[in-house]
Amino acid sequence: MAAALRFAGITPCVGFRRDPSTSLALSSSFSSKLWVELSPKSIGTKRARGYPRNRSLRVSCERGVSAFFEEDEAERQGADGDAPQLSIVMKFGGSSVASAERMKEVADLILSFPEERPVIVLSAMGKTTNNLLLAGEKAVCCGVSNVSELHELSFIKDLHLKTVDELGLDKSIVSGLLDELEQLLKGIAMMKELTLRTRDYLVSFGECMSTRVFAAYLNKIGVKARQYDAFDIGFITTDDFTNADILEATYPAIAKRLHGDWINNPAIPIVTGFLGKGWKSCAVTTLGRGGSDLTATTIGKALGLREIQVWKDVDGVLTCDPNIYPSARPVPHLTFEEAAELAYFGAQVLHPLSMRPAREGDIPVRVKNSYNPQAPGTVITKERDMSKAVLTSIVLKSNITMLDIVSTRMLGQYGFLAKVFAIFEDLGIS
Repeated sequence: MAAALRFAGITPCVGFRRDPSTSLALSSSFSSKLWVELSPKSIGTKRARGYPRNRSLRVSCERGVSAFFEEDEAERQGADGDAPQLSIVMKFGGSSVASAERMKEVADLILSFPEERPVIVLSAMGKTTNNLLLAGEKAVCCGVSNVSELHELSFIKDLHLKTVDELGLDKSIVSGLLDELEQLLKGIAMMKELTLRTRDYLVSFGECMSTRVFAAYLNKIGVKARQYDAFDIGFITTDDFTNADILEATYPAIAKRLHGDWINNPAIPIVTGFLGKGWKSCAVTTLGRGGSDLTATTIGKALGLREIQVWKDVDGVLTCDPNIYPSARPVPHLTFEEAAELAYFGAQVLHPLSMRPAREGDIPVRVKNSYNPQAPGTVITKERDMSKAVLTSIVLKSNITMLDIVSTRMLGQYGFLAKVFAIFEDLGIS
């Protein structure tokens, strides 16, 4: 029997419902309570087989209310004692699923690892996200009657309808979402306003469509798959729209949902990257730069998986920028510290924030090339053999301005630099 605690009168949302009858309305089936389910161990009941063991988590809620509870760590055995468990996360970016042909190749790539039971995280198809943002900006001033003629909307419709047709799928997989998207843009045109909250809801259509298409294709070719919207499976975030942070309560929520579904009815999970849900607003949020990678590493930590694979369009982390020096070679091993420093200075690797869950969970991250799956890629871990390391990689960061502040007023004064950095904050300068 499960026990529940209610915190601060607010709930992280556990479901999301789009309302096709209105342009801008977001509706949900959530109460105004935060329910956290305790593990059976903490209340003396029998633990469900295959559920996590001996793992503790602190959940802090608004008004300073907090609770500490224990949750079991994932066992490697299923409900029948021998069912294999989910083993890795495989994340694919927009270029990897940019067309029907690329989706077929990604499906073949996934099936080429029959020993794995992966969780798949996908970005939106190709340039869909950019076109969604442009369509939203143009809708503000184009007028309701002209929304249907927006080039960006036509591009998105053509891309997704063509993709489902080439994959031999039913158009209803995306047609409903495309209709909702057009209604949303008309709502934006009517209001003549595109808020950050609406912007996040707008871009969520990209991942919601790509994952539905890919899951349907896998099922069509005989591979059992199940589509998930991240905001429906426990990705609980702050309400900082366009750049939300994932809250700690996310990890047990994801583990319970994905692990439970796998035990009850095994199917490859296909999860939307980049998206979450505000814990107070219950609205769709986005995770900012590197958001889809962060989705993958969060799932990896939540389920305690063996490895997180991020599939890009390059052979891992390179020794330098191939656009400057074409003979750049992949770096076979990196530490999380090295990867973070390279990313800060412009290298095309995972964003430092997206690597944090993997680092905290001590889970290796492997960066590979979906166009060249045989390449070994780059493995990022906490530690590596540095005895033979001389130089790891060279990066170039352009458009940097060095500011030298000299003032006699700062001598012996306190708070001077605080005022300087406050000005930087106001101007959005890092």
